[in-house]
Amino acid sequence: MVTLRLEGIAKTFPNGTVALRGVDLTLEPGKVHGLLGANGAGKSTLIKILAGAHAPSAGTVFLDGAPVHWSNPRDAKAAGVATIYQHIPLVPTLSAIENILLDETGLWRDRAADRVRIAALVASLGNPFPLDALVADLPIGARQMVAITQALASGAKVVVMDEPTASLAGHERIRVYETIRRLAAEGKAVLFVSHFINEIIALTDEVTVLRDGRTILHAVTAGLEEHQVAAAIAGRSVTALERSATPRALGEPVLEVRDLASSGKLTPTSFTLRAGEILGLVGTLGSGRSELLHAIFGADRQATGTVLLNGAPVGRWTDEAVAAGIALVPEDRAAQGYVPALTLAENIALPRAGGMLLDNAADAAAARAAIERLAIKAPGPDALPSELSGGNAQKVVIAKWLSSDTRVLLLDEPTAGIDIGARTDILRLIRTLADEGLPVILVSSEFEELLAVCDRLLVLRDGAVVGEADPATRTESDLILMAGGSAPLGAAA
Repeated sequence: MVTLRLEGIAKTFPNGTVALRGVDLTLEPGKVHGLLGANGAGKSTLIKILAGAHAPSAGTVFLDGAPVHWSNPRDAKAAGVATIYQHIPLVPTLSAIENILLDETGLWRDRAADRVRIAALVASLGNPFPLDALVADLPIGARQMVAITQALASGAKVVVMDEPTASLAGHERIRVYETIRRLAAEGKAVLFVSHFINEIIALTDEVTVLRDGRTILHAVTAGLEEHQVAAAIAGRSVTALERSATPRALGEPVLEVRDLASSGKLTPTSFTLRAGEILGLVGTLGSGRSELLHAIFGADRQATGTVLLNGAPVGRWTDEAVAAGIALVPEDRAAQGYVPALTLAENIALPRAGGMLLDNAADAAAARAAIERLAIKAPGPDALPSELSGGNAQKVVIAKWLSSDTRVLLLDEPTAGIDIGARTDILRLIRTLADEGLPVILVSSEFEELLAVCDRLLVLRDGAVVGEADPATRTESDLILMAGGSAPLGAAA
């Protein structure tokens, strides 16, 4: 049994950014400790200190009462601390089992025995992925389960889970919940980081809330109310984004999709999107939500059918879609949404400049305007998006398209893995853009978000649009049942 304790942990980066200001935290065997905070609160820095990726500027990390000083993540892992990150650091060209065994060394390994051991572990998790499948071919939910399996296979005594459910569908979240409870029952200490307050309340024994690098709340979870946690995160009372009582007036048809299909991914799909309309796609992972967006955007070379924008056919390449005015904010923002080595100004200029950064002054001005409009917390246009919190990095990805001639905006899980405040900011931005006439197609695993902002919903199952729903007359429970095939649907558009 291992206890991990942090005392007075502070961290100041060379650029002067103060991320942590004397944080105490104790992880005990057999307990799940929840960690919450807005983007920029210090959660990621604290996780990296636990993982050995950062050294604290002040304070001490104790493992079983003895101070420890890890110089790299391998040291932390060797000591029994495994960290599962939100952005899953797996090797896409290797199979699932190869990734799981990647850190295990030894000249005389019994590969057959390893396979039996890992197969049994994966089976205990409900067989969420094939052992020999390439990680690149797995959906994000399955990749997350590979990362969790990798941590369990290492024999870790302390497991740090950074937003493990952020991109998962309902049934996959349940699998993760069961895994967390199992880890605690086995005597492991678990730090569970999540933006979903209901998850924290349901799963944890204790809760710590960070704000501006400080501990704002530390309490036993039993008896805590969700609104208390939300208020601690935001520094004020948080009210859910409410749906407008008055239906919004929509304009003329802008986007028309005719018999868009892709082998093994989408059956022939047709619908029309009007100016100023927010169309929500309801479904679980694997339902075809993201695949539909990719087909519209020209990112699926196997797709057939026709996409019309203002009556004109759109080519089947992504550059043709971008030139026509179709923009996609992808689900995996770190891998696909921005270029880490480029500044905010350079990233935001990419669609407008076609990759040619020709006017530094104009780029910087556009970035400053985006920073102000989207309330991006960044030092300035020269900051790197990889240095920002998840919510602010997501705003940069959205800003990239707002600075160009975008006529249709496709959003794939734009609020995944970000805090309450940033999530509300983005949802309000979506409403504002639609009010200005921009049509939006929104994919979100948070059905309450779809109900709050969408004008119309299409329900997908197994790659097919199976019906349409009116968000004004449906509840979150209705959508869960519809996505799972347990509730009646209206006719598809």
